[in-house]
Amino acid sequence: LYKLLAVNNDCYKTQRTIIPKGVMWHSTGANNPKLKRYVGPDDGRLGINIFKNYWNRPKVAKCVHAFIGKLKDGSVATYQTLPWNHRGWHAGSGRLGTANNTHISFEICENNLKSKDYAMAVYKEAVEVTAYLCKMFKLDPLGKNVIIDHAEGARLGIASNHGDVLHWFGRYGITLQKIRDDVAQVMQTPESKPDPSASTYTVKHGDSPWSIAAKELGDGRRYKEIEQLNGLTGTYYIYAGQVLKLPSSSTPNTPTSYKAQVTARAGLNYRS
Repeated sequence: LYKLLAVNNDCYKTQRTIIPKGVMWHSTGANNPKLKRYVGPDDGRLGINIFKNYWNRPKVAKCVHAFIGKLKDGSVATYQTLPWNHRGWHAGSGRLGTANNTHISFEICENNLKSKDYAMAVYKEAVEVTAYLCKMFKLDPLGKNVIIDHAEGARLGIASNHGDVLHWFGRYGITLQKIRDDVAQVMQTPESKPDPSASTYTVKHGDSPWSIAAKELGDGRRYKEIEQLNGLTGTYYIYAGQVLKLPSSSTPNTPTSYKAQVTARAGLNYRS
């Protein structure tokens, strides 16, 4: 989950907020699975969109909270483009109003709709993102109209007349009920916890001690005497989910700057 807010989009500039009551799934309806078509400018992961027709610009009369699609390396990822409680422009209107006032939204980048592998990859990502949002806002994925797509929103009278997303995922036997069930299952799966009593861990060698990958063990804990760590000796510590070697006469060579997302449940004072 990456973050690149569409700060130049007119929707973002309204600064209107909602209390999220659900999550609405959309798909783009165009044969272009690349995130850079919709999210930009390039942050190094997306790739360069020479046309600059992504949604992060003025006079684009639409904006969703996130996009799911392919990075420039071909892997599937999610980019958040609006704060989750921002009122998006995604549903249009129906006879009973608009889901813009109630639902968080994301667009899934379509391709030619002929690749099951791609469809299942973005479907899995969408389920996980929805589970993440339901946890964040304490939403019951099996609750009435909590998880809907654009087509269901139209039937409920809170969205314009669109057919996504089951025109695509329905080809593979996916229904709205299956989406809800899969989200509920992800939410019920216990998260793995590090073993605080463990003194050795199996890691993979990288090109240098600084690129030794490890399981997600948590940050800030130091471990000594880990001679069994794939034959390596010395003092190591945990930083950002990696096991890194501590130089004998210097501080850890950790990044001096990085991007992060902070979720504040109450007030937040932001400083550099």
